[in-house]
Amino acid sequence: MQHNAADFPNQGVIPLFNLDADPPQAAHATPAMLTVNGQPIAPQRIAAEMQHFPGDQFESSWQQAARALIIRELLLQQARRMALDAIPQAEPQGGIETEEDALIRTLIEREVPPCEAPAEQVRRHYDDHPERFMTPLLHEAEHILVAARRDQADAFAAARAKAEQLHARLQQAPERFAELARAFSDCASGADGGRLGQLGPGETTPPFEAALQCLAPGELSAPLETAYGFHLIRLLRRGEPQRLPFEAVSATIAARLAEQAQRRAIARYIAQLIEQADIQGFTPEPPLR
Repeated sequence: MQHNAADFPNQGVIPLFNLDADPPQAAHATPAMLTVNGQPIAPQRIAAEMQHFPGDQFESSWQQAARALIIRELLLQQARRMALDAIPQAEPQGGIETEEDALIRTLIEREVPPCEAPAEQVRRHYDDHPERFMTPLLHEAEHILVAARRDQADAFAAARAKAEQLHARLQQAPERFAELARAFSDCASGADGGRLGQLGPGETTPPFEAALQCLAPGELSAPLETAYGFHLIRLLRRGEPQRLPFEAVSATIAARLAEQAQRRAIARYIAQLIEQADIQGFTPEPPLR
């Protein structure tokens, strides 16, 4: 399993390498004995940690694994130096924190207070990124499905002919759509007159969705072949994307900006620990701020 923010304490706010920009790479690192303030990190530990950083290049995986262990060791050393009292807590995915994870979480909670996004920053983010706060394109539609499989040639041809006959009948009497759907549709929606309700992006097959986008409200499609057979689709209404009001998304924006600020603050704290540490066997570049 590859490391991500959720693998670490404090609900994923300890960014070992993943910040908003590309992670700093090691200037040089070789599989030699690694020490952090005199505390050795055995090559066997780095080799075991490498499974969380798969890649084609051994050196790159080794560098990432070594950096993860260095940061963990620095945080644990700092927590013990401060004689913190940490009580393991239940983890969101189940189980209980290890004592070391509890120490790291307690250290971060004490040393890096929670961040809050100023109201003006929240509003500016909303104004600067209108495309992020739009409702999806919605289609309200109904259909009749004549089930068919291409590997059954005779049945497939009969299904096509049946769909064409239904299409002709609906062109003559469009008000009979619900009646014909109940009588002939092979979809469970037939019991409801073929009604599908509102459909958002990705909720149907690509050919079906493409057909919806080409129809005008009230228009009936020609028989449309999909992997399920032949469909007769009628678009009832189209809901164009609308911008969500600021009041509906402000709390979400504030939480996201606060999380980003918290991650940057923790990164700065870790960078300070790295700068103050005596690390042998691994020379990182100056951390990004």
